[in-house]
Amino acid sequence: MKREGLSEGVVAALKIAEATALRLLETRLEGRPVLSGWEALQEYLHAAMAHSPVEEVRVLFLNAKNMLIANEAMWRGSVDEASMHVREVMKRAMAHGATAIIIVHNHPSGDPTPSQADVKLTRELAEAGRHMKVMVHDHIIIGSQGRSSLRSLGLM
Repeated sequence: MKREGLSEGVVAALKIAEATALRLLETRLEGRPVLSGWEALQEYLHAAMAHSPVEEVRVLFLNAKNMLIANEAMWRGSVDEASMHVREVMKRAMAHGATAIIIVHNHPSGDPTPSQADVKLTRELAEAGRHMKVMVHDHIIIGSQGRSSLRSLGLM
């Protein structure tokens, strides 16, 4: 606010506009299978996460028809790391009665290229999910320079 010379009122108006835009993007996902609205999902996630200064991890919990049950921001980290715990993800999936999940996190650097840790964690989640009958559909990484899907890259 001080750096840009904006008043509190202007900042509040910008925050309201941002929240409204995110809500409009999110409503495009409601009532339809997430996987059939893939582009709308990715637009929403990019708008919500691409410019965050710290890593954030979201988990999208889906029912048997791939409808969104919940979209939970589960962890916030530092500029280059956010811890994600397989056990906690599966615990929340069970609490929601989810049969599938999509993991999403951002890279504040802007580069959506998956790290080895991202790939390893995704494989651990998929393995745990197999035992608990929770399908891991994808792990999406959002950056200001684009987005990556571990599934489409053949990394899961």
